[in-house]
Amino acid sequence: MDALHTAGIRFAEVLQSGPPCLEKFWISVTSLADPKSIFTIFFPLAYFLDRKVGVSVLWIGLVSEWLNVVLKWLLFGERPFWWVHESGLSTKELVTLRQFPLSCETGPGSPSGHCMIMGAALWPLVTALAARRSRSLVAKLAPFGTYALLQLAVGLSRVFILAHFPHQVVGGILAGAALGWGLQARTPATRTLGFFVATALALLLSSLALHGLVTTAGIDIDWSIRLATKWCSDPSWLRLDTRPFASVCRVASSALGLGLATGFPLHRGERLDARQRVASAVLALVAIQGLHRLPQPADAMLWYSTSSLKYVAGPWLVASVLPWLVLSVTRPRGSPHAE
Repeated sequence: MDALHTAGIRFAEVLQSGPPCLEKFWISVTSLADPKSIFTIFFPLAYFLDRKVGVSVLWIGLVSEWLNVVLKWLLFGERPFWWVHESGLSTKELVTLRQFPLSCETGPGSPSGHCMIMGAALWPLVTALAARRSRSLVAKLAPFGTYALLQLAVGLSRVFILAHFPHQVVGGILAGAALGWGLQARTPATRTLGFFVATALALLLSSLALHGLVTTAGIDIDWSIRLATKWCSDPSWLRLDTRPFASVCRVASSALGLGLATGFPLHRGERLDARQRVASAVLALVAIQGLHRLPQPADAMLWYSTSSLKYVAGPWLVASVLPWLVLSVTRPRGSPHAE
C-alpha cells in the first residue's frame, strides 16, 4: 500500500502545481459535492421536478452514506494530509503539498464519501432526465455524460485538497454508480410512517452496535480523529460534521423526517402545477439553507442534537409544509380542497 499511497501523493503534487486559477474551481467542486448537499440542495430540486425521483434521491443518499460510514470503519483508509507525515515520506523526500480548510476531514478515507454518496444519490435524477429527452441517442446520453464529468471533477478535487488518494476516489465512484443503479428500483415511495421510524432506528442502532463491537474487540475505531487532529495545519479547520457519527445522525434524522412527511402530509395529495413547483423549490432552497446556516453550539452533544433536528425538519418542510403553504397562497378563493 505504501507504493500506492506514494503514487497518490505525487499525483496530488501534480494537481496542486497547476494554474492558480484552478484552486478556486477545485474547492468549489468539492464543496458542492459535500454529502450534505444531497439533503439540502439536490433533494429539494429533484422533489419538485418529480416527487418519486426526489424521494429516491433522498433515500439512496441516506442509505449510501450509512454504508460509506460502515465501509470506512472496516477498511481503515488513510488520508493524504496525515499519511504523508505518519509514513515519514515528508522527511525522506521533498514533498510540496498544501492543506486547505476542507482538507482536515476526521473520518477514515476509504472509500471517498463525496464520490460514493453523490454518485449513488444522483443516479435516479440522471436517469429521469435521460428518460425525458427526445429519441436522439446523443440527447439521452447527455445526462450520463454530465454525471461522469461531475464524478471525475469531484474525484480530482478530493485528491487536490489531500482528502483522498486516487484509489479511494475510484472505489467511491464505482461503489456510488453500483448503489445508485441497484437501489433505484427499491425506493420505498409508498411506505408508512412506521417504516421510516423503524429505518431511522435501525440505521442509528446498528451504527452504535458496530462501533461498540469494534471497540470491545480492542480496535481504536476513532484513530482517524486522533491523526486528523495531530496533523491538521489549523485546528479551526477541524469540523464536527466530518466525523462518522455526524453522518449517522444525518441519515437517521433524514429517514425520520421523510417519515413525518409521509405520515403527516399537510397538502392532502394535491398536485402542484409548474408555477407552484418552481415557487416551492425556491422556498425550499431558501428555507433549508437558512435552517442549516443557523449557529451551532460548541458542545458536541448539543451540536449533534441540533444537527439532527435540522435534518428531521428538512424533508418535512420540503415534502409537506412548503407545498401546503404554496397551495394555500396560490389557490383561488372558494376553490374546494382535493379529497
